Amino acid sequence: MLRLLLTTLICLLVTAATTVAAEEKPADPREGIPFGVMNKELMETIYAGNEKFRYDVSYTGGLKLGELHLRVDQAEDPKQGFIIHARVTTDNGMFSKIYPIEDIYATRVGGPQRLPYHYEVWQKEGYSYEAHRVFKFRQKKGVILYQHNDKPVEVFKVKMPIQNEFSSFFSSRLMDFFPGRPFLVPTFADEKRNEVVVMVRGREKVKKTILGDVDTMVVEPIMEFSGLYDKRGDTVIWYSDDECRVPVRVNSKLVLGSLTAKLVSYSNPACPKYDGAILEKYRIEAEKYVDER
Repeated sequence: MLRLLLTTLICLLVTAATTVAAEEKPADPREGIPFGVMNKELMETIYAGNEKFRYDVSYTGGLKLGELHLRVDQAEDPKQGFIIHARVTTDNGMFSKIYPIEDIYATRVGGPQRLPYHYEVWQKEGYSYEAHRVFKFRQKKGVILYQHNDKPVEVFKVKMPIQNEFSSFFSSRLMDFFPGRPFLVPTFADEKRNEVVVMVRGREKVKKTILGDVDTMVVEPIMEFSGLYDKRGDTVIWYSDDECRVPVRVNSKLVLGSLTAKLVSYSNPACPKYDGAILEKYRIEAEKYVDER
C-alpha cells in the first residue's frame, strides 16, 4: 500500500478501469484536450534548485506507514540541467521491521522543457529483493534505452517529446491551472507513450498545514497505466495556489480506506515565504539531535 501512494504522488498516476464491448470503438477521452504549456515564471521557483520535500504517509486513521523524500538539485555541470531525487522508505513506519523498503530514484532533466535524458532506479524491498534499472532518453532520436539489472538493453521507439514518471510530476506543477480546463502531459510508462489527462477540479482552503492555512488548487491526474508499481484507486493532489505550487497533501482512495501523504517539511530558497517550514515534532527531534552531539 505504501508504494501505491508514494509512486502516485511523484508520478501523477492513477488507474482508471474502463470496459468496452469488443465491437465498439471507444471514444478517445483525450480528444480536444490540449497539451500543457509550462509557465516560465513558475519555472524560476520550481526549478531553481535546492528544493526539498518530506512527507509522512499514513493509512486511514493516521497509521503511519513510511516517508517520501523529494529533492531537486542543479546538476554538477549547470549546462546539464537538474536532478530530481526521490527516496521512498518505510522509515519510522509500523512495518519498517517487517518489510523494509528503501527505493531511490534519480531523474536528470534538461533543456527549456526540462525533459528527462537519464533515469536511474535502485530498489531494496523486504530482505531479499533488489533491482537496478536504467533508462536513457534520446529525445531527438525518438528512442529510449532500458536495462534491468544485467539483462540485455531494450530499445523502445516513442513519439517525443516525452516525460518520465517523475519529471511529469514536476512539469505538471509548471502548468497554468484553470478550474474545469484539463491538460495533457505525455509520459513514458509500461513501455509506451501515455498521455496523462490532468483534471483541474477547483480551489479549496486546506487548514493546519505546516505552511499555515493554505489556499490550494485541487488537481486530479487520470492515468491508464501501472508504471513501476501496480496501483488502484483515485488520487487527488492539493497544490498551494501561488508561485510556489507546493503539494501540501495527497490522498489516494483504496478499496478499503485511503492513504494520505502529508507535507511535514519543506525548503526552497526561491520560495522565501515557505522556506524552512517544518512540522514542530520534527523541529524538536532535530534540535535534540544537535544538542546530543
